[in-house]
Amino acid sequence: MTNPFDRPDTDYLVLVNDRREHSLWPSTIDVPAGWTVAFGPAGRPDCLEFTATARTDPPAAGPCPVEHRTARPAPAPPDVSDPQDAARHESSKRRDTNMTASTPTVSAPPPTMTGHPLFGSLMDLQKDTLGTYLKALRDHGDVVRFTVGPPGMRAEFYGVFSADGAQQVLASSAQTFSKENRFLGELRQSFGNGLLTSMGDEYLRQRRMLQSLFTPRQVNEYGSEITQETGSLVERWRTAPDATVDVAEEMTGHTLRTISRILFGRKNDVDAMVPTVQRNFPLINAYAVKRAFAPVNLSRKVPTPGNLRAAKAHRELYAVCDEIISARRAEESAGSTGRNDMLSLLARAHDDDGNPISAEETRNQVLVFLVTGHESTATTLGLTLHLLARHPEAQARAHQEVDSVLSGREPVAEDLEKLPYLTRVLKETLRLYPAAPAQGRITTEDVRVGSYTIPAGADVVVSSGVVQRRPDIWEDPEAFDPDRFLPEHEAARPRYAWFPFGGGPRACIGQHLAMLNATLTLSVLLKNYSFTAVDTDIPLNTGITLRATGQVRCRLTPRT
Repeated sequence: MTNPFDRPDTDYLVLVNDRREHSLWPSTIDVPAGWTVAFGPAGRPDCLEFTATARTDPPAAGPCPVEHRTARPAPAPPDVSDPQDAARHESSKRRDTNMTASTPTVSAPPPTMTGHPLFGSLMDLQKDTLGTYLKALRDHGDVVRFTVGPPGMRAEFYGVFSADGAQQVLASSAQTFSKENRFLGELRQSFGNGLLTSMGDEYLRQRRMLQSLFTPRQVNEYGSEITQETGSLVERWRTAPDATVDVAEEMTGHTLRTISRILFGRKNDVDAMVPTVQRNFPLINAYAVKRAFAPVNLSRKVPTPGNLRAAKAHRELYAVCDEIISARRAEESAGSTGRNDMLSLLARAHDDDGNPISAEETRNQVLVFLVTGHESTATTLGLTLHLLARHPEAQARAHQEVDSVLSGREPVAEDLEKLPYLTRVLKETLRLYPAAPAQGRITTEDVRVGSYTIPAGADVVVSSGVVQRRPDIWEDPEAFDPDRFLPEHEAARPRYAWFPFGGGPRACIGQHLAMLNATLTLSVLLKNYSFTAVDTDIPLNTGITLRATGQVRCRLTPRT
């Protein structure tokens, strides 16, 4: 296909099937019939979209073999003055060129994952969700249709397993992929309409109101709470039977106390909340997940044994939470206490119209912070300790860095930038074991993802667990290698090659707090102990977050 523009030497941006093919349009390019081509002067908004009607040019006197369809904005070219952007752009061009040769016609429906004749992929997904998704990627590619359940009750959803697809679903076309799905509805009924579960303008209102609580400056104020709680854990471990601990279980309890302390501040409130959460959260989580994926549900008001157990757990959790909130709001209304814990800040906060947050909304936010703030960080910390215990050379490097930076003192928030290897260790754990390995959406209209069309109203699952193990992005993807996250390597990968905290307008608001909590906790533990793995095969299960379903034991060797 020849250049149809009248300035052959102009820099043009060219996309073939939505993949960047050229930045400088050559004299000719081979484009198969039926493929979509978009091109236009780079940096200008008059990019035109065409469908090729012939594979090669007709005689020179004839017209260019394309038919005009629509005009659309041209994607902005990369800022090649930024070395990281330039490296990422070059990597993207190489990867896209390699994949373009086998890209099917855009009108083709996504391939369907092969499954059981009666139940589709139901049993495979229940047995090994991530393994099933990875097999779908290997067998069928970037976008795959799944059928789940028996005939008459069968559901379907579409898996998106590419970095470009993840960016489209979560960020660039987020308005076309609504988060309002069945799973979110069950979470809303369990934990209220907080930041995790709200939608539309209500979500934006809440995010604006809460943003100040999660700025790096504010979050760094909680560094001392994190290190003090970890110091207490270090002392308790000194009397551990056989010098062995289950790091998954220990980290779950530790992060719950840490987040509760950041939320509530006072020890008596923390002591009241922690056992209440430990008794009731597992039941509520399992109940919400079971209802979200069941083909048919009875109303929560029907007095079934499961509904009654869940209702009792909700009442107990809400009662303790409401009592703490009521007392704190009364204190703040009598005059600002100047306290810096999140509950006190919420009690003093106001929305865009100057209205204070209601007690119910405060409870909703507190519950969301509890459920997302402790389980995800606990998973990351437990599996990081396990990975370091299984890789002595990586643990030795982490010990060396911690010893060099801290010189025997306790870490502070400002040390984060001085601990680059520890940060890479945590990033690599999050690559292998993202705490939220899949995110669900529903399409609001027919939408093309990659080379396929997904219909309106379809359930879509984006899996960071799959994208972060793609062999065309990550060399030897099953290996534990923190140096994948050296700056020069990160710059060469696409933006959504790694997204354990989500992305786009629904990206996790607490990701800086999560990294601060994990880094400071890990540095205190490594300052005091060496770890040797006892368990090697760790079964994992995905509920609201990824969790180990068996023991993750490590043997402790004191270093101080």
